[in-house]
Amino acid sequence: MSYNSLVVVFPSVFAKNKINPLMNNIKKILKINDQQYSRIKRDDSVITVEANDPVFASTAINLLFGIQRVAIAKQVKNSFDTLVSEITKIGSNLLLKGEKFYVRVDGDSSGYTTKDVEIAVTSSLIEKTVKLGSKPGSEEKHDKLLYTYLTKSNGYVCIFSDKGHGGIPSNFKSEKIVCCVYDELSAVSCLETIKEGFEIKIIVCYRQESEVLNLVKMLNQILPRLIKSKIELEFFKVKIKGKSVKSLLSFVDSVTEILVWVAKKNNLDRISLALSPLIFPLNFFEYSTKRVFESKLIPHIPICGLDENIFETAKEIGLAKYLPRIEKLGQMKFSNEQISLKDTLKIAQKALNTKKVVSVTMGPNTIHDIMDSLELDH
Repeated sequence: MSYNSLVVVFPSVFAKNKINPLMNNIKKILKINDQQYSRIKRDDSVITVEANDPVFASTAINLLFGIQRVAIAKQVKNSFDTLVSEITKIGSNLLLKGEKFYVRVDGDSSGYTTKDVEIAVTSSLIEKTVKLGSKPGSEEKHDKLLYTYLTKSNGYVCIFSDKGHGGIPSNFKSEKIVCCVYDELSAVSCLETIKEGFEIKIIVCYRQESEVLNLVKMLNQILPRLIKSKIELEFFKVKIKGKSVKSLLSFVDSVTEILVWVAKKNNLDRISLALSPLIFPLNFFEYSTKRVFESKLIPHIPICGLDENIFETAKEIGLAKYLPRIEKLGQMKFSNEQISLKDTLKIAQKALNTKKVVSVTMGPNTIHDIMDSLELDH
């Protein structure tokens, strides 16, 4: 990249008052991913990172929650003439033949308005890109957005920008919680728990060995966001046959009992349940949360208000191919199936005897390392 580029991190709406924890997470994720940097600092409402390789550094940083957008940008002085000159220069280099562009400037301007800059840059670019045939587009319809953000002292002219995943910084709440990955919905629920600022312990429950590889692939989308170089996972085999609604409820109920056991074993007070009253019967939802309370633990329901937005979250973190299964779950018809607590406790106890602990060192071979540790084919 020919520019003297910085990585610019725009905190999400709910992370703007949590800048310091977000900066600490940025330092951790860069270290875990072996990305070198010389300085990380705050400039008003954004965070700037002087990284040796801005492209790889921005990719690593965008694994984090608490971020609205991550950009690679050139830092310039916040003055009208400098901004118009630099945005025009960078924009003319970025535009391709026939592309429609849209100039947007946000932030802190003094002595001029951001609209003044947008108009001046648009006019200048029309003149500079005559041979390319580039033309101004609209906010709704354009090929390339030329975005600049202003702080009191500086302007950040974006060369590349990528959408973040929202939420608040991981581990911000300083509260530990245990969650279980056992299907696509539970994987998204686990991610939502991290997104809400909890420090999580993950367990995995499965019915057949053939399910494990898919579960591990989903885990591979979650683990990098824990901001840890080494992670310990626990696997349990829950022996329930069939694909009926009753077998599903028995399986989920057994998972809840396993979570209760793991929480108590690790002196944790909270359990994350992958339940939503929009999918599961209300009586089952209430029964499961009541069981957790009776065990003197606190149930947390990150997807309680599940709606279509959860599919967007799944797409953003690489779970797009699993969405049809979540949709299918949402279309299941539940009757008044009765689950026997005695049977559930028996199934859960047998599952606890199958426990396997896997220690994972984060890296490119995570999936293979986990499957090898479990001695399963992949």
